[in-house]
Amino acid sequence: MPELAFHVHGAEAVGSAVAPTIALFLEISNRPPDQAIQTVILNCQIHIEAARRSYARAEQDRLRDLFAEPERWGQTLRPLFWTNLTTNVAGFTGSVGTKLAIPCGFDLEVASSKYFHGIEGGTVPITLLFSGTIFYHAGNQPQAAPIPWNSEARFSLPVKIWKESIDLHYPNAAWLGLRRDNFERLYAFKVRHGLATFDEAIETMLANSREAA
Repeated sequence: MPELAFHVHGAEAVGSAVAPTIALFLEISNRPPDQAIQTVILNCQIHIEAARRSYARAEQDRLRDLFAEPERWGQTLRPLFWTNLTTNVAGFTGSVGTKLAIPCGFDLEVASSKYFHGIEGGTVPITLLFSGTIFYHAGNQPQAAPIPWNSEARFSLPVKIWKESIDLHYPNAAWLGLRRDNFERLYAFKVRHGLATFDEAIETMLANSREAA
């Protein structure tokens, strides 16, 4: 029966994608190496291993919304779910390279996006957990075997790649979700004051707030 091993050896921001996307370069190898694999239906769940790196003071301040006060991080710093992916891997013998396309959310209400936004530099440790089905031949008979539940790979993802993937589509911008009633109030304020953009509306409101304070 095939025995697959997984290794991530690089990543890049995908400029041609319609939305912010990171490509992970995944190498899959098989034992025995001379056994032909027909195809693999590969499922991958990715987690951010937040406890496996250190944090500067500014990063700690920005991550309080996720993990509470740094004094409590011994209890609160837990892995964060990032995404689930499914891909079909073409047939190979020995080993094959493939890409995993990871969508990079822009919604700061989502924990993984909030985490990446709060990190200034360095790398983020991620763990990829694999499952799925391997299709191959034993003699002349087609066979199918599950990928073992303990199949995984680890990778240190440079934070700059995540930021680059966002900036390729939304340079110098951020996404803010508002309740519809609050949006209508902001829109009315913008129109009432003859402001061209929502940025100008928020800047005016902040300036008024500072003056009132």
